[in-house]
Amino acid sequence: MMSALQSESPELSGFLNFLSQSPTAFHAAANIRARLLESGFEELFEGRRWSLSRGGAYFLMRNDSSIIAFRIGEALDAKDASFVVSASHSDSPCFKIKENAELTVRGKYMKLNTEGYGGMICSTWMDRPLSVAGRVLVRRTAGHTEAFETRLVDFGRDLVMIPSLAIHMNRAVNDGTAFNKQVDMLPLFGLAPLKDGEFREMVADAAQVSPSDILGSDLYLYNRMAPTVWGAHREFLSSAKLDDLECAYGTLEGFLHGKNAKSIQVYCCFDNEEVGSGTGQGAGSTFLPDVLFRVVSALGMDGEDYRCMTARSFLASCDNAHAVHPNHPEKTDDSNCVYMNEGIVLKSSAAQKYTSDGISTALYRSVCERAGVPVQFFANRSDMAGGSTLGNIAMKQVSMKAVDLGLAQLAMHSAYETAGVRDLSYLASATTTLYSSRLAVSDNGAPVLENE
Repeated sequence: MMSALQSESPELSGFLNFLSQSPTAFHAAANIRARLLESGFEELFEGRRWSLSRGGAYFLMRNDSSIIAFRIGEALDAKDASFVVSASHSDSPCFKIKENAELTVRGKYMKLNTEGYGGMICSTWMDRPLSVAGRVLVRRTAGHTEAFETRLVDFGRDLVMIPSLAIHMNRAVNDGTAFNKQVDMLPLFGLAPLKDGEFREMVADAAQVSPSDILGSDLYLYNRMAPTVWGAHREFLSSAKLDDLECAYGTLEGFLHGKNAKSIQVYCCFDNEEVGSGTGQGAGSTFLPDVLFRVVSALGMDGEDYRCMTARSFLASCDNAHAVHPNHPEKTDDSNCVYMNEGIVLKSSAAQKYTSDGISTALYRSVCERAGVPVQFFANRSDMAGGSTLGNIAMKQVSMKAVDLGLAQLAMHSAYETAGVRDLSYLASATTTLYSSRLAVSDNGAPVLENE
């Protein structure tokens, strides 16, 4: 069914598999980890000392949901070295299951008690099969030592559903409805008789342990609808979690295929962007500067070298952008608006919600020209507040020249989003060129772009 399209986009089939196998941020990070290991990268751990060498390729994880990988150029020289960084995020808006999950209704129904994670479009979660996935912390006792093991779980079947209220009971539903997440958005799990603790037992079965061995969990609902390619000429791709797994996957492809002997190439995929990035594993944490500083130190350089390197460095903050909506073109700017399948979107904001400025825009446009990739430009309407992303948040911890970019999509934060099939390849190609170049900023602030 997809053979013709795959011939146009080598990345597409891999991306569809990645989406299907990444129901949560934990699974997405685990799949990225597996890809890095297959590509010969060595795993590091924050609690251990690092031994690094020029020409080496490494990665590490934080909280099982954020991951940073880096490749050290074999000809790296401290006097002109720089970091070339891309950053995306692994999480998407969804519903998190509370610790005491089971709720009974009139002795007939059992629901699961959830809370909203991020700013989802609630109505899109209703009347569709949902499942549960995430991680559990399992007790492992040996003598006097009690250790904890993380296990990823995925029920992998249609398990729950959030039923909407019939129009006969809410005649104003098509006139605009405000959804109460504690009332309207709780999923139906089963009919009586269900014994207390049945959901927990099912989680334990999925983790292949006894319920008493599970001491903690982070479990989420996810949309079971498979990714699909559609349209008059099969030009659209729809799936859950396109924001931001499309950028996470596209930049990973570019990272694995692009390298430069004179720079340190860095790939980042952070968790918790959808709730502000203010966690220990978010873009606003110390994760990125911790890694960059430790790399410099392990290579025998000092704090002064680190500060010089970051001043010469560049970040591409990658998070999807709003395409013009076919039914509401008035919601986007008249001239700074973007369309699916027409190239990478460069985002700017006078309010500094995005990191792009004239220097970083010029540098990244040059990268795209070298890659033969089209670019387009997005800015919000001047009378409409827009969102923000992880670039400017990350730059509060480590400052370097940065550009905000993404791929155009519809229905952002829906349970099922839509993008263009060609744009993933554009991002992968541009990112390959980005990492194959030595990007820097000169003493007077002008960009420098040098190929091998």
